[in-house]
Amino acid sequence: MFVTFFHELKQAGVPVTLREYLTLMEALERDLAQKRVEDFYYLSRACLVKDERNLDKFDQVFGHVFKGLELMSDGIEAEIPEEWLRKLAEKYLTEEEKAEIEALGGWDKLMETLKERLREQQGRHQGGNKWIGTAGTSPFGAYGYNPEGIRIGQDESRHRRAVKVWDKREFKDLDDSVELGTRNIKVALRRLRKFARTGAADELDLDGTIRQTADKGWLDLKFRPERRNAVKVLAFFDIGGSMDWHIKTSQELFSAARTEFKVMEYFYFHNCLYESVWKDNRRRWQERTPTWDVLHKFPADYKVIFVGDASMSPYEIAQPGGSVEHFNEEAGAVWMQRLLGIYEHAVWLNPVPEQHWDYTPSIAMMKQLFSDRMYPLTLEGLDEAMRELVR
Repeated sequence: MFVTFFHELKQAGVPVTLREYLTLMEALERDLAQKRVEDFYYLSRACLVKDERNLDKFDQVFGHVFKGLELMSDGIEAEIPEEWLRKLAEKYLTEEEKAEIEALGGWDKLMETLKERLREQQGRHQGGNKWIGTAGTSPFGAYGYNPEGIRIGQDESRHRRAVKVWDKREFKDLDDSVELGTRNIKVALRRLRKFARTGAADELDLDGTIRQTADKGWLDLKFRPERRNAVKVLAFFDIGGSMDWHIKTSQELFSAARTEFKVMEYFYFHNCLYESVWKDNRRRWQERTPTWDVLHKFPADYKVIFVGDASMSPYEIAQPGGSVEHFNEEAGAVWMQRLLGIYEHAVWLNPVPEQHWDYTPSIAMMKQLFSDRMYPLTLEGLDEAMRELVR
């Protein structure tokens, strides 16, 4: 240890000589430091440092060798990533502190106050409970907390309290080639079957061929259309946001449904059905399908399946302009009622465990819209949903 101390002093630029080191060893032999760290520090400094300009370097080396502290060289600068600094600004509160923070008091008040803040605010703000900024308890901004606010510029949800999101988010399409975790999903979906023979007669009818050949006395081949599942499915998949937690389950269901149903149309939506849906998440802002076109194109004999957690702000269902991503002229509930008025057989599959549904008001609202035809996305729930669709 003492040899290491000597070498590191020289490496740090302290002009210590072998003679001074031996003087220190002799002093230790005579127990001049009396086995105390503080006394040893002053003894070694007196023996080894001859110029006060080297005191700082000596202290750094001493702390590094004998106390396990990191040696800091002169002039070292570190580039701290910006995202680390942003994380330091996040607001973490206890449950008691959260309970003391009050919401502004409704959708109209929230939007009115936001417009007022945008007019008044002149620069960036961090902390506090009023301005648009970060790491505070204001209803507007990012990385803070408020029981009912507008999230602006944050990469992902932390408390799932925002009633609107002011950001351009990117979603990904579900993969229909994923390997299923269990074949039981397919088995459950097979309850939704209604076989019929439609299309071109390209399958050999063996019984008919034998019968006609026996009657006529020569080989008379008979063909018939292939027996197919005649059930037609229209599926809507909630994508992005809180559904990121359920991607694996959604992909397994999506892949199984594409295999089981020969006639299946699907669209994506976010949180609640509004005036348009889409099929490609990478181009969801450029290539959207009006919901009216979907309702007019696919007849009422389609079976409709919604897949989503129904976890959102209640405003998204009940309020015009309540969508987190855009200003919807009509409430989401209006569009859901229109769809349910056309399609008699419709169910909602929810990946959130059923015991947690009562904790989220929007789930209860969506369940009521579907006349209690909401089922958990489990094997038992799938089985019940398929029974409902074949009634």
